[in-house]
Amino acid sequence: MTDSFRTTVADGVPALDQRLSDELDRHNAAATPGTAAARELTVQVHDADGELAAGLSGWTWGVAAGIGMTWVRDDVRGAHLGSRLLEEFEAEARRRGCTHVFVTSFTFQAPGFYERHGYREIFRWDGVPVVGHADVHFRKDL
Repeated sequence: MTDSFRTTVADGVPALDQRLSDELDRHNAAATPGTAAARELTVQVHDADGELAAGLSGWTWGVAAGIGMTWVRDDVRGAHLGSRLLEEFEAEARRRGCTHVFVTSFTFQAPGFYERHGYREIFRWDGVPVVGHADVHFRKDL
């Protein structure tokens, strides 16, 4: 039976990502009747010139929120823009009915930042993405 299928391996395929997202949304909606569909949630900070200085993107779904990416421009690190992003994200997540937030950070990124903001480590995957580092998973109850 598997001989009638063809497998393709490639770099990113945006149309595939959209199809997978749509299919999973349908599956998730069927499994969680009465729960609103997942929604994206982004926060941006721009400088006086209108240039992006910091940004955060994630999602909310039911009582959970997740942070996918957080970035602060090198020349404005230490100006508390990361904290501002996180505070705004958490406030909107609360407004949307979320009771907790999940995020991951590699050890060479910002795990201490999340810990300082009340996130607690729930899992650590050592040796990822390379030996000597780890992928650290956090949760914060709102």
